[in-house]
Amino acid sequence: MLFDRWIEKRVAAFENEIMKKYYAEVENMYLKMRGWRHDYRHHIQTMKVYAAQGELGEISDYLDMLDHDLTNVETVIRTGNRMADAILNSKLSLATEKNIRVKAEAKIPVSLAIPAVDLCIVIGNLLDNAMEACMELPEKERLIRLYVEMKGRYLYLALTNTAGGKKKREFRTTKGEGHGFGLSRIDAIVKKYGGYVTRASEDGAFSTEILLPAVYREKEG
Repeated sequence: MLFDRWIEKRVAAFENEIMKKYYAEVENMYLKMRGWRHDYRHHIQTMKVYAAQGELGEISDYLDMLDHDLTNVETVIRTGNRMADAILNSKLSLATEKNIRVKAEAKIPVSLAIPAVDLCIVIGNLLDNAMEACMELPEKERLIRLYVEMKGRYLYLALTNTAGGKKKREFRTTKGEGHGFGLSRIDAIVKKYGGYVTRASEDGAFSTEILLPAVYREKEG
């Protein structure tokens, strides 16, 4: 009994640290985006100076630098839900660093009743598994597609990632039967809220769809 309580405390402490990390990372990205906007006029002035001096090579180099910075800024996702933003941006930023192409669309214009820690476990493990599978492939074949939205009173998540192998497999479970620790953690959360999860693997791609009942209140404004 005492050992179980000790484990629960350790897990809670670990999850709290994860949440702090996600918040810190997304705040850093927001600051970077605001900083880029603030410096916009300075960039324009710099290029005007180069143009006046006929230094086209310097202008080209400067534009390449700005393009790189802007690409990083544009990877920031704003779903309308702060916790989802923190989790998604943290993981997708890591995917970009691993040279994994990311195509993501997410919109959650409501305040979810699902605890932040549980949302973190589901999205975090989904993307961790996807990145792990992608890293087994050459850079040009690495791809993650993520789609998140509200379907009625359900939170819908769909993720597809490239993966090695052509063997067709299909998993349908909400019982945490264990296709790896990360998947079992997702299954446990889905089961906890009476949701649904479908997994399929075919033609070098692995996909997961999740529906989570999400009692919520509409955001004002």
